[in-house]
This record gives sequence, structure tokens and C-alpha cells, in this order.
Amino acid sequence: MTPLRPRTTTQAAGVFAIAAALVLSGCSSKKTTPASPSSPAATAAATGSSPAAAGSSTAAAGSDPASLVPAAIKSAGTITIASDATYAPNEYFDTDGKTIIGLDVDLGDAIAAKLGLKASFQNVTFDAIIPALAAGKYNVGMSSFTDTKKREATVDFVTYFSAGETLFVPTGNPKNVTGPDLSLCGLTIAVEKGTTEESEIPALSKACTDGGKSAVTALSTDDQNTANLALTSGRAQVGSADSPISDYAVKQSNGALVLAGKSYEVAPYGIAIPKDAGTLKEAIQAALAAMIADGSYKTILDKWGADDGAITTPAINGATS
Repeated sequence: MTPLRPRTTTQAAGVFAIAAALVLSGCSSKKTTPASPSSPAATAAATGSSPAAAGSSTAAAGSDPASLVPAAIKSAGTITIASDATYAPNEYFDTDGKTIIGLDVDLGDAIAAKLGLKASFQNVTFDAIIPALAAGKYNVGMSSFTDTKKREATVDFVTYFSAGETLFVPTGNPKNVTGPDLSLCGLTIAVEKGTTEESEIPALSKACTDGGKSAVTALSTDDQNTANLALTSGRAQVGSADSPISDYAVKQSNGALVLAGKSYEVAPYGIAIPKDAGTLKEAIQAALAAMIADGSYKTILDKWGADDGAITTPAINGATS
């Protein structure tokens, strides 16, 4: 769940400049190809060292992903994955109300299989996931986290997707919202707690008040479903979420909601991994590289209509901001 979620804390003060650039370009690409690294994951496995310096994208191709799995996880046979199951279509409950499904789940299951493990997804409130990883409650977090420099100070990331942020509004766009700009002045925006979208509202609001206009108000909720309900019930005039989530909310609204403006703040999603997890990040990177090479990565993205967010090289700590 951009991406503190779409998700992470991005440089909110740059939202307006980015939005202006999108207007000039007329489109926004969701594809990203991190730079190739110099130190192989296999070397890390052999020496016990960790080559994952910030921004590196260790050459995992050719490494056996399973050989890089830390002994404790390999012995357990299961990798526990924390995910906030309110962020459809990336992670959400199936009709039984118990089974977590979605793009991230299919990718997580496939990564686990490459590692010789089974994935166990656990529903955790989004803003509690990173603290829970630090406390050793889960092996990784996979919940549409935007990989940011601020988050990299607490956990490591392996990038696996690219997404932007999008605003959505009631059909007819009664408040004439055009994007992350002065059209938001005086409005209430529904967002999930801990997300990038929530973190950017103070800068959006300051731009309004500096211009002599009314402030922007955040209506922050514990999960994305409640944020969407706040919009459809009239408690907020605008919703904000990662582009795949906004697109899905609009499609599922039976015509009640529409997108407002283009996607902006495009950034990589990352799988969050505790800093003390040894070579687990290299193992996951190698598994993703293998999936990209054998086509299974693309198959999963195609299933969820998410191929425009495909990356070509998974990076360790590949934050772009």
C-alpha cells in the first residue's frame, strides 16, 4: 500500500514541479531500469558479506536463489510476509474474508518458490509493518511499499515494480480537481495512514496558504477501504493512492468515481527486508531476476493488468528520491 506507502515518504515539496513536468510531457512512464551493479550476489553468499550498499543492484543473474537463503529461514521452510490486505488489487482479502490475494501475493508466492520455500502472508496494518520487521516478527514486508531513502535507513529493499500516484474524485469531478496543484485548495483528501500520499499533504496545503488560498485537509484512515468509503460518503472530496489502487477503486465503484489528472511521482516499489537478515535480500533479488528471465514475472503482471509497471532489473535499495 506510493509509492510512506505509494508508498513512502517522498520529497513532498517537489510535487508541484513534478506535476508541471508531467503536463509538459503529456505522459508518465512507469518503467524503470536500475543501473547494473558490480558485485555479484554469489560472492556475498560465499563470503558472508553483504554487498547491498544503497542504490546497488547486485548482479543476481546466474546465482542460485535458494543457496542465498539464510539458514534459519531455510530450516523453517516458510517465509513470513507482512502485508496490509486493504490495498486492492495489490493485496486484499478474497471473497472468503480470510485468504489474501493480489499482485503482490502472486509475486511473493513465486519468489518463495524460487527460494525453495512457501510464503505465509500475514495481514498487518500498513504503518505497523516496518516496525514489526525491526522487531523480528516477520521475515519481509510486501505491501506496495515505495522504496525511499528515508525508509532505507530502517530496512533494506529489493525493487520489483514501478508505480505513480493518482487522485480520484466523484464522477463529474464537482470540485474541478486537475492534479496535485492549487485545484486542491480548501478540499479534504482521504488517504491511508503512513502512505506517501498522506506525507505530501502538508506541502500541498502550504502551497495553497502561501498563495492566499484555503488549506488542504487530510482525512487519514487506518486502511485504504475506509479512505475510499470516506470519499464515496462525502466526508472527503478527493481520494489519493498509488496508481494501481486508484485505477482499481474507480473500476470497482460502479461509475461513482473517476480519476483526476495524470499519474505523478513515479517511483519503485520494494520488498522490505530487515537490516539484520543476512543475504536474504540477495536471495530475493536473485529470485526476481530469475523470474524476469524465465517470463514468470511478466505472466503475473499480465494477469493483474499491471504490465506497465514492469521493471527489467531488480535493485537493492534502488530509491529514486
